[in-house]
Amino acid sequence: MSALLEIREATKVFGGLTAVNKVSFDVKQGQIVGLIGPNGAGKTTVFNLITGNYRADGGTITFDGRSLAGLRTHRIVQLGIARTFQNIRLFQQLSAVENVLAGRHCRTGAGALAAMLRLPGQRREEREAAERAAAELSFVGLRGQAMELARNLSYGNQRKLEIARALATDPRLVILDEPAGGMNENETEELIGLIRRIQARGITVLLIEHDMSLVMKACENIVVLEYGARIAMGPPEAVKQDRRVIEAYLGTDEELA
Repeated sequence: MSALLEIREATKVFGGLTAVNKVSFDVKQGQIVGLIGPNGAGKTTVFNLITGNYRADGGTITFDGRSLAGLRTHRIVQLGIARTFQNIRLFQQLSAVENVLAGRHCRTGAGALAAMLRLPGQRREEREAAERAAAELSFVGLRGQAMELARNLSYGNQRKLEIARALATDPRLVILDEPAGGMNENETEELIGLIRRIQARGITVLLIEHDMSLVMKACENIVVLEYGARIAMGPPEAVKQDRRVIEAYLGTDEELA
């Protein structure tokens, strides 16, 4: 299994603080990989380096063999990396389907003139985008809420809507930043099923998550950060028993059961 995402000694410094300190790991094609660690460990900073929100001060990040250095966020999305955010970022005044259509925009090619003249190619793109948006809403379980304003959806359904919008971009890698945040136990179980269905579509998943039950059930490989540095990496059972991980973040063995 080849590496889709390769991170080598990635470093990010803010003033005198090294938020990410020479972090290296791979995400192989088709895997579900968890990135965990205590608050302030540098997890979201790593995500922001991958997606172009921050520029690395050192090291390399490559996606399917191509360096992501210096690329703008929209270009990284076009290459096949989509993400959700720890703090939900939806267009709250738009409907669910309109939010997903906004994600689909990166894959449409008709220009302003075609839109003004309502040319056949532009109409076809609109129809295909609407069909895709409906399909992604159905995939995450929101087909019946397509016309609901995003702000009126439950917190758990807003999380699902963000995932639907990410999937509409045709990603090869989906990055999920605490997708279970604010969810109850039943919603979390549904989320695990959704993540597995995403993987079944051939999409690779990288996620930050504090819900260790989700991480242990869903992930095939786990990377652990502390103070911006990687302290452990491996399959869930190995990470679960790593003393450095237990001391840094996870507490007792009973908490990992």
